[in-house]
Amino acid sequence: MLTYAVRRLLGAIPTVLLIVTIAFFMIRVAPGGPFSLERPLPERIMQNLLALYNLDKPLGVQYLLYLQNLAQGNLGPSFFYPGRTVADVILAGLPISLQNGLAAIVIAVVLGTVLGSIAALKQNRATDYAVMSGAMIGVTIPNFVVAPVLSLVFGVYLSWLPTGGWGEGALQYRVLPVIALALPQLAIVARLTRGSMVEVLRSDHVRTARAKGLPARIVLFRHALKGAILPVVSYLGPATAAVLTGSVVIERIFGIPGVGRYFVEGALNRDYTLVMGTVILFAVFIVAFNLIVDMLYGLLDPKVRYD
Repeated sequence: MLTYAVRRLLGAIPTVLLIVTIAFFMIRVAPGGPFSLERPLPERIMQNLLALYNLDKPLGVQYLLYLQNLAQGNLGPSFFYPGRTVADVILAGLPISLQNGLAAIVIAVVLGTVLGSIAALKQNRATDYAVMSGAMIGVTIPNFVVAPVLSLVFGVYLSWLPTGGWGEGALQYRVLPVIALALPQLAIVARLTRGSMVEVLRSDHVRTARAKGLPARIVLFRHALKGAILPVVSYLGPATAAVLTGSVVIERIFGIPGVGRYFVEGALNRDYTLVMGTVILFAVFIVAFNLIVDMLYGLLDPKVRYD
């Protein structure tokens, strides 16, 4: 397994390099630049700024310089936050995004698995229809609609929770963002669990366990759930990476200083290095969590081999 993990990590290097290359050139295609203001700067000052950040060099040279710095672990300075490096900005927002994202993923996996299993056990009954209808609504309604509705209901009308801000991480400031992050994932996990569980419950090994007279809970948790959870595990690789690195929409709506919010601000202000840093972070998370998913497959499915 260790050899397989090392081989996967080495194979991911070209993928990350390709992502870095595409992102580097795409962000520079957009009109404007990091120092383009409504009131233009004097020409001499503009030239000095461009020279300071190597933006006066040909694009190919800029790319090679960026790769050279990246190989040394240097993500460069932020154009929008003077005096701060991109690493400083990301490290300031990443813990906040990780806290909210981890809470959202745990809620989505636990509740989604429970609801999906209940729906499968009550297939084609009122409970099944109710759970799947709610899951369908959760999948189809985007979080940029869910988040304002939650703020309006629980923050404005009921005045139970704050509608924005971080409040030094106080619990009441976390509730609405975490719920808004968790709901779409919960709906998808419930649908995946239900569909897989229905198939597993009809398999031969589950029928054999039932024929032996095992209690329903033993059949469900020991035999059925282990196989039914595999599609959920596959989905959680990229989903966890997306949620943990910060939802662009949610953090923007609730004014949370996480990685997603910094990504939006960097894109709007043409902060090339900040956008590149967040893209690289997301790519690394995708690679890492997909590798973790593959490792979990070997534990959950004895047929999987890493030879």
